[in-house]
Amino acid sequence: MTGDTAMAKADLTRVKPYGDTMNDGMTELTFTLPVPYSPEADEAARQLCRKMGFEEPGVAFSKDLGQGFTFFVVYGKCSHTVDFTGIKVAKADVEVMSREACQDYIAENIGRDVVIVGATSGTDAHTVGIDAIMNMKGFHGHYGLERYRGIEAINMGSQVPNESLLAKAIEVGADAIIVSQIVTQKDVHIKNLTNLAELVEAEGIRGKVVLCCGGPRISYELAQELGYDAGFGPHTYAEDVASFILTEMVRRKLA
Repeated sequence: MTGDTAMAKADLTRVKPYGDTMNDGMTELTFTLPVPYSPEADEAARQLCRKMGFEEPGVAFSKDLGQGFTFFVVYGKCSHTVDFTGIKVAKADVEVMSREACQDYIAENIGRDVVIVGATSGTDAHTVGIDAIMNMKGFHGHYGLERYRGIEAINMGSQVPNESLLAKAIEVGADAIIVSQIVTQKDVHIKNLTNLAELVEAEGIRGKVVLCCGGPRISYELAQELGYDAGFGPHTYAEDVASFILTEMVRRKLA
Protein backbone atom coordinates (compact mmCIF):
# COMPACT_ATOMS: atom_id res chain seq x y z
CA MET A 1 0.00 0.00 0.00
CA THR A 2 1.43 3.37 -0.98
CA GLY A 3 1.43 6.34 1.33
CA ASP A 4 -1.13 8.15 -0.86
CA THR A 5 -3.46 5.15 -0.86
CA ALA A 6 -3.12 4.76 2.89
CA MET A 7 -3.98 8.43 3.45
CA ALA A 8 -6.98 8.15 1.13
CA LYS A 9 -8.42 5.27 3.17
CA ALA A 10 -7.59 6.63 6.60
CA ASP A 11 -10.43 8.13 8.65
CA LEU A 12 -8.64 11.07 10.27
CA THR A 13 -11.40 11.42 12.84
CA ARG A 14 -10.66 7.92 14.17
CA VAL A 15 -6.89 7.43 13.89
CA LYS A 16 -5.21 4.40 15.45
CA PRO A 17 -1.81 2.71 15.02
CA TYR A 18 -0.98 1.07 11.71
CA GLY A 19 1.07 -2.13 11.44
CA ASP A 20 0.36 -4.51 8.56
CA THR A 21 -3.12 -3.31 7.58
CA MET A 22 -5.10 -0.11 8.04
CA ASN A 23 -6.60 0.25 11.52
CA ASP A 24 -5.10 -2.99 12.86
CA GLY A 25 -3.91 -1.03 15.88
CA MET A 26 -0.61 -2.88 16.12
CA THR A 27 1.62 -1.22 18.69
CA GLU A 28 5.00 -1.87 20.29
CA LEU A 29 5.40 -0.85 23.92
CA THR A 30 8.54 -1.04 26.07
CA PHE A 31 8.65 -0.63 29.83
CA THR A 32 10.20 -1.90 33.06
CA LEU A 33 8.39 -3.43 36.02
CA PRO A 34 9.76 -3.80 39.57
CA VAL A 35 9.22 -7.58 39.53
CA PRO A 36 11.75 -10.44 39.28
CA TYR A 37 12.37 -11.98 35.84
CA SER A 38 9.99 -14.97 35.53
CA PRO A 39 6.97 -16.34 33.62
CA GLU A 40 4.85 -14.52 36.20
CA ALA A 41 6.58 -11.27 35.23
CA ASP A 42 5.63 -11.80 31.57
CA GLU A 43 2.03 -12.42 32.60
CA ALA A 44 2.06 -9.26 34.73
CA ALA A 45 3.20 -7.30 31.66
CA ARG A 46 0.41 -8.81 29.55
CA GLN A 47 -2.25 -8.05 32.15
CA LEU A 48 -1.01 -4.48 32.50
CA CYS A 49 -1.23 -3.95 28.74
CA ARG A 50 -4.79 -5.31 28.67
CA LYS A 51 -5.72 -2.70 31.29
CA MET A 52 -4.13 -0.06 29.05
CA GLY A 53 -6.55 -1.03 26.30
CA PHE A 54 -4.39 -3.40 24.26
CA GLU A 55 -6.02 -6.44 22.69
CA GLU A 56 -4.11 -9.72 22.34
CA PRO A 57 -0.94 -8.44 24.05
CA GLY A 58 2.11 -10.65 23.74
CA VAL A 59 5.55 -10.34 25.31
CA ALA A 60 8.00 -10.44 22.40
CA PHE A 61 11.05 -9.95 24.62
CA SER A 62 11.86 -9.69 28.31
CA LYS A 63 15.18 -9.30 30.10
CA ASP A 64 16.34 -9.61 33.69
CA LEU A 65 17.71 -6.23 34.80
CA GLY A 66 18.76 -7.54 38.19
CA GLN A 67 17.73 -6.47 41.66
CA GLY A 68 14.13 -7.51 41.06
CA PHE A 69 13.49 -5.55 37.85
CA THR A 70 12.45 -6.86 34.41
CA PHE A 71 12.38 -5.08 31.05
CA PHE A 72 9.67 -5.92 28.47
CA VAL A 73 8.90 -5.43 24.79
CA VAL A 74 5.20 -6.06 24.25
CA TYR A 75 3.15 -6.12 21.05
CA GLY A 76 -0.61 -5.70 21.03
CA LYS A 77 -3.56 -4.14 19.26
CA CYS A 78 -4.55 -0.69 20.45
CA SER A 79 -8.33 -0.43 20.81
CA HIS A 80 -8.46 3.37 21.12
CA THR A 81 -8.58 6.09 18.46
CA VAL A 82 -7.99 9.86 18.33
CA ASP A 83 -9.58 12.59 16.23
CA PHE A 84 -6.60 13.97 14.31
CA THR A 85 -8.70 16.71 12.71
CA GLY A 86 -9.39 18.30 16.09
CA ILE A 87 -5.81 18.47 17.33
CA LYS A 88 -4.26 21.89 17.85
CA VAL A 89 -0.65 22.18 19.05
CA ALA A 90 0.99 25.35 20.35
CA LYS A 91 4.14 26.09 18.35
CA ALA A 92 6.31 28.95 17.27
CA ASP A 93 4.56 30.86 14.50
CA VAL A 94 7.63 31.62 12.46
CA GLU A 95 8.88 30.72 9.01
CA VAL A 96 12.03 28.61 9.34
CA MET A 97 14.83 30.11 7.27
CA SER A 98 17.93 28.39 5.93
CA ARG A 99 21.35 29.31 7.32
CA GLU A 100 21.98 31.55 4.32
CA ALA A 101 18.57 33.20 4.70
CA CYS A 102 19.24 33.81 8.40
CA GLN A 103 22.52 35.51 7.50
CA ASP A 104 20.76 37.73 4.98
CA TYR A 105 18.02 38.51 7.51
CA ILE A 106 20.61 39.66 10.05
CA ALA A 107 22.30 41.92 7.50
CA GLU A 108 19.04 43.43 6.28
CA ASN A 109 17.10 43.76 9.55
CA ILE A 110 19.60 43.87 12.43
CA GLY A 111 22.83 45.16 10.97
CA ARG A 112 25.17 43.82 13.65
CA ASP A 113 26.29 40.53 15.14
CA VAL A 114 23.68 38.75 17.23
CA VAL A 115 25.10 37.38 20.48
CA ILE A 116 23.66 34.06 21.66
CA VAL A 117 24.82 32.35 24.85
CA GLY A 118 23.91 28.71 25.41
CA ALA A 119 24.56 25.94 27.91
CA THR A 120 23.34 22.75 29.46
CA SER A 121 22.67 24.19 32.88
CA GLY A 122 22.24 22.83 36.37
CA THR A 123 23.55 19.33 37.12
CA ASP A 124 22.87 18.07 33.58
CA ALA A 125 26.12 16.76 32.04
CA HIS A 126 24.75 16.01 28.56
CA THR A 127 26.01 18.32 25.80
CA VAL A 128 24.49 16.56 22.77
CA GLY A 129 21.53 18.96 22.64
CA ILE A 130 23.35 22.25 23.05
CA ASP A 131 26.19 21.11 20.78
CA ALA A 132 23.73 20.21 18.03
CA ILE A 133 22.45 23.78 18.07
CA MET A 134 25.62 25.73 18.85
CA ASN A 135 28.68 23.90 17.51
CA MET A 136 29.97 24.65 14.03
CA LYS A 137 29.54 21.06 12.81
CA GLY A 138 25.97 20.93 14.11
CA PHE A 139 24.01 17.70 13.75
CA HIS A 140 22.68 15.51 10.95
CA GLY A 141 23.84 17.84 8.20
CA HIS A 142 22.46 20.95 9.89
CA TYR A 143 25.30 23.33 10.77
CA GLY A 144 25.29 24.92 14.24
CA LEU A 145 25.12 28.61 15.08
CA GLU A 146 28.91 28.97 15.25
CA ARG A 147 28.92 28.68 11.45
CA TYR A 148 26.34 31.42 10.93
CA ARG A 149 27.77 34.70 9.64
CA GLY A 150 26.42 37.47 11.84
CA ILE A 151 25.95 35.32 14.94
CA GLU A 152 28.40 35.18 17.84
CA ALA A 153 27.59 31.85 19.47
CA ILE A 154 29.02 31.23 22.94
CA ASN A 155 28.65 27.61 24.07
CA MET A 156 29.39 27.28 27.80
CA GLY A 157 29.07 23.48 27.82
CA SER A 158 27.45 21.32 30.49
CA GLN A 159 26.73 21.51 34.21
CA VAL A 160 26.76 25.29 34.10
CA PRO A 161 25.07 26.89 37.14
CA ASN A 162 22.18 29.11 36.12
CA GLU A 163 23.88 31.99 37.90
CA SER A 164 27.00 31.56 35.76
CA LEU A 165 25.00 31.31 32.55
CA LEU A 166 23.15 34.51 33.38
CA ALA A 167 26.35 36.30 34.42
CA LYS A 168 27.97 35.43 31.09
CA ALA A 169 24.92 36.62 29.17
CA ILE A 170 25.05 39.97 30.98
CA GLU A 171 28.83 40.25 30.50
CA VAL A 172 28.67 39.86 26.72
CA GLY A 173 25.36 41.69 26.25
CA ALA A 174 23.60 38.60 24.93
CA ASP A 175 20.58 39.04 22.69
CA ALA A 176 19.42 35.51 23.47
CA ILE A 177 19.97 32.77 26.04
CA ILE A 178 19.32 29.16 25.14
CA VAL A 179 19.47 26.29 27.60
CA SER A 180 19.34 22.56 26.92
CA GLN A 181 17.87 20.03 29.35
CA ILE A 182 18.34 16.34 28.64
CA VAL A 183 17.99 14.88 32.12
CA THR A 184 14.31 14.93 33.12
CA GLN A 185 14.01 12.45 35.99
CA LYS A 186 11.65 13.65 38.72
CA ASP A 187 11.01 16.78 36.62
CA VAL A 188 14.43 18.21 37.46
CA HIS A 189 14.35 20.03 34.11
CA ILE A 190 11.24 21.95 35.10
CA LYS A 191 12.75 23.03 38.40
CA ASN A 192 15.98 24.13 36.74
CA LEU A 193 14.28 25.97 33.89
CA THR A 194 11.96 27.73 36.33
CA ASN A 195 14.95 28.81 38.39
CA LEU A 196 16.72 30.30 35.37
CA ALA A 197 13.62 32.19 34.24
CA GLU A 198 13.20 33.61 37.74
CA LEU A 199 16.85 34.71 37.86
CA VAL A 200 16.56 36.46 34.49
CA GLU A 201 13.42 38.23 35.69
CA ALA A 202 15.01 39.23 39.00
CA GLU A 203 18.03 40.66 37.18
CA GLY A 204 15.71 42.97 35.27
CA ILE A 205 16.78 41.88 31.79
CA ARG A 206 13.83 39.66 30.81
CA GLY A 207 12.53 42.21 28.33
CA LYS A 208 15.97 42.63 26.78
CA VAL A 209 16.73 39.00 25.85
CA VAL A 210 15.08 36.20 23.92
CA LEU A 211 14.90 33.23 26.28
CA CYS A 212 14.68 29.75 24.77
CA CYS A 213 14.99 26.18 26.01
CA GLY A 214 15.11 22.76 24.41
CA GLY A 215 15.26 19.05 25.14
CA PRO A 216 13.48 15.72 24.63
CA ARG A 217 10.60 16.63 26.93
CA ILE A 218 10.39 20.31 26.07
CA SER A 219 7.42 21.64 24.12
CA TYR A 220 6.58 25.17 23.02
CA GLU A 221 3.61 25.18 25.38
CA LEU A 222 5.64 24.01 28.40
CA ALA A 223 8.37 26.55 27.68
CA GLN A 224 5.89 29.40 27.65
CA GLU A 225 4.32 28.18 30.88
CA LEU A 226 7.78 28.33 32.49
CA GLY A 227 8.42 31.89 31.31
CA TYR A 228 10.36 31.27 28.08
CA ASP A 229 9.74 32.75 24.67
CA ALA A 230 9.95 29.38 22.93
CA GLY A 231 10.74 25.72 23.46
CA PHE A 232 12.31 23.31 21.00
CA GLY A 233 11.79 19.56 21.26
CA PRO A 234 13.17 16.64 19.25
CA HIS A 235 13.79 17.03 15.49
CA THR A 236 14.64 20.72 15.68
CA TYR A 237 17.90 22.20 14.45
CA ALA A 238 19.95 25.38 14.57
CA GLU A 239 17.93 27.03 11.80
CA ASP A 240 14.72 26.53 13.81
CA VAL A 241 16.24 28.26 16.83
CA ALA A 242 17.96 30.99 14.80
CA SER A 243 14.84 31.79 12.78
CA PHE A 244 12.81 32.25 15.94
CA ILE A 245 15.41 34.32 17.79
CA LEU A 246 16.06 36.66 14.85
CA THR A 247 12.42 37.31 14.03
CA GLU A 248 11.57 37.70 17.71
CA MET A 249 14.34 40.27 18.09
CA VAL A 250 12.95 42.31 15.21
CA ARG A 251 9.36 41.92 16.42
CA ARG A 252 10.29 43.17 19.89
CA LYS A 253 12.61 45.84 18.46
CA LEU A 254 15.62 44.38 20.29
CA ALA A 255 17.85 44.84 17.27
